[in-house]
Amino acid sequence: MAGKRSKRRREKKRVPRIDATLPEFDRTAVPENLLTRRQLRDQGLSPGGQDPVAVLRCKYCSYRPDQSCNHPTRAWLWRRDLAKPKRVPTLAQEWALGRAMAARQTCPLCLRRYFVCLPLRTKGSCDACFEGYEPSPDTYITPPAKHLLAA
Repeated sequence: MAGKRSKRRREKKRVPRIDATLPEFDRTAVPENLLTRRQLRDQGLSPGGQDPVAVLRCKYCSYRPDQSCNHPTRAWLWRRDLAKPKRVPTLAQEWALGRAMAARQTCPLCLRRYFVCLPLRTKGSCDACFEGYEPSPDTYITPPAKHLLAA
């Protein structure tokens, strides 16, 4: 019988706030011109290749003002004046994304396209085909009618 293993504790890195490489701000004290990536995205902007200029401290670190925030919940802050407009995808990129989503949303057995992505890796088909019932019409996209004109 093997001996009992002891868990190794990871050493905590405590960096004094004065030695931090970037300035840090609590959530209530962020200047107007610094934004997170999500705030930039909401305004139609992207960082545009610039490096972050500050750190938004997490909620836990606001109770430890003398220590630098090194938690994964911290956020980076970018300058608004150096941000660039988001790139607009080309028609070919939009077409490729549409095809990829159609592949994820279409059942290979019944060929219905659903409004949600299907569990194709685990079940291999839609829930209706997997469990053997008829889906309600408001869950899938009705295919366009096939015109069989004699002309």
